[in-house]
Amino acid sequence: MSSAIAVGELLERAELEVTAVAGQTGFDRTVTVPRIQKPGLALTGWPEQLHSGRVLVLGGTEVDYLRDHEPARHLGLSTLLASDPACIVVCRGLSPPEALVKAAGACGVPVMVSTLATADFITAVTGWMSDRLAPTTDMHGVLMDVLGIGVLLLGKSGIGKSETALDLVVRGHRLVADDVIKIRRQGSHVVGRGAGIIGHHMEIRGLGIINVKDLFGISAVRDTKKIELVVELREWKEGEEYDRLGFDDRFDRILDVAVAVVQLPVRPGRNLATLIEVAARNQLLKIQGTHSARAFRDQLHRAMEAQSEASVDVPMDAVE
Repeated sequence: MSSAIAVGELLERAELEVTAVAGQTGFDRTVTVPRIQKPGLALTGWPEQLHSGRVLVLGGTEVDYLRDHEPARHLGLSTLLASDPACIVVCRGLSPPEALVKAAGACGVPVMVSTLATADFITAVTGWMSDRLAPTTDMHGVLMDVLGIGVLLLGKSGIGKSETALDLVVRGHRLVADDVIKIRRQGSHVVGRGAGIIGHHMEIRGLGIINVKDLFGISAVRDTKKIELVVELREWKEGEEYDRLGFDDRFDRILDVAVAVVQLPVRPGRNLATLIEVAARNQLLKIQGTHSARAFRDQLHRAMEAQSEASVDVPMDAVE
């Protein structure tokens, strides 16, 4: 999990179009929050809206203020730098005021210039920092796109995850990753992808390593997918109780995000690919507001209540 971004990394992002003009000694300063800040009233000496360790962005209005208000310039710069920003970025390719360059350089705070418009820079840097600082974890399994549902197959080694995934690919579904799944939290959901060079390769016992993209074409793979369902493959054990009704939904937490879980016992004769397809279809129905098992239960209860009321309403003379 990445917990900080070195300021120097901003220079490596071509899409940000930034160059350094001062404070190069502070490139090891870190950003820990994926939110930028604009100075606003802090230029007048009001400090409460600023937070330390963030990227401070100046646009045309702020640059003009610092240039044209010489009596207040010293107070404004002192307030900005007292908040201990990670760095200061001047947008629209504007030249930062000389007083800002000197003051920031003396404090070791990097000053950069971006040719992007202020709004465009804020959008680009916020998106990149949010992704860069998002919580991450690795899990061993197979991630598939089944009917638009991201299905994460889990189970102990040798239980048949890769073979089942290959069967799903043959049926027209898409592989995201096999073996090591890189998972990242994005807002209220988690997204998985493959691990580097492993890409869209799979290890099938008896066949070895295969490249799904080369074998089945580009339509058989995808790079990332939101994880919406976890399918646990478990060895069938005689005497163990398995869910046969499905009234109660189970969830596991991945990076503190609740993800629906189903357990499929594995034994000869069970068509796991078909069962996973049905599980994905059922999950899609639940997302759309239809819970088949509960709907059947409610229908059964209504039928039983109607039958009970009908028996109570039978006239006594009819019974005689």
